[in-house]
Amino acid sequence: MKIYFAADHAGFELKNALLAFARDELGHEVEDCGAFSFEKDDDYPEFIAAAARKLSGDAAAGHESRAIVVGASGQGEAIVANRFPGVRCALYYGAPSREQTDMSGKQLGILASTREHNNANALSLGARFLPIEEAKKALAEWLEQVFSGEERHQRRIEKIDTQA
Repeated sequence: MKIYFAADHAGFELKNALLAFARDELGHEVEDCGAFSFEKDDDYPEFIAAAARKLSGDAAAGHESRAIVVGASGQGEAIVANRFPGVRCALYYGAPSREQTDMSGKQLGILASTREHNNANALSLGARFLPIEEAKKALAEWLEQVFSGEERHQRRIEKIDTQA
């Protein structure tokens, strides 16, 4: 699967580590959308938009791909990514203090629910909250998850897409 990566100065080191991990250890095709060098005063919107634009294009063409965007908190990065049609970016800071339970009573982790219930195709990571090894574990787990395809979840995603 193709994965687009983007980050600003705050996420630069983590982005580079995750990109290499996804390519070299997980075997995915990767594309770096920037930042390409550490610049302490750079601005994340242009880098995140570059990745989100490519992901949006893939979604429109029916191609499965993902994006990983990284910043200090990940908040602004998720906001930028979610402005593009077909992009559903979830934010992750780390493991929650407790598991969630879905309507059927099934235990469902936060990373799993972003894929299973929301079919998120982008993940925003807060670099100031995640050590590199924890971020690698989260990335691998998130990439393994699949969308449930349940009618109620698909219906909700379609409503999201038509509200914009």
